[in-house]
Amino acid sequence: MKPHALAVFHRAPENLNCAQAVLDAYQTVTGRPVAPVADFKPYGGGRAPGGECGALYAACQCAPESAATLREGFCAQAGATLCKTLKRDLRFPCEGCVGLAAELLAEASRPIAPEQALSQTS
Repeated sequence: MKPHALAVFHRAPENLNCAQAVLDAYQTVTGRPVAPVADFKPYGGGRAPGGECGALYAACQCAPESAATLREGFCAQAGATLCKTLKRDLRFPCEGCVGLAAELLAEASRPIAPEQALSQTS
């Protein structure tokens, strides 16, 4: 999922923003529809609700049941979840946010192996 997200982020012909790149990668890799990619255009560049990173916002929309875990993992690795803080204060690159959000989303989207499911219920 991460390679796909990075391949379409701000690159021709798609030229997708951070939120669109993560959404497109999720839908392409998993085959699970969430929303039209164009609908996520307003969430790039620090315009996701609450100023959240657009890549992280998209990941949370793709896996709402894992949103808390996604945000926690993202903050632990990037240092923040707000776009302005990431870009201005931490100088964490947008491409890094896209890659990290896609990587965490891929982990959250992996099906649980039957033996793991059994050990979690025991």
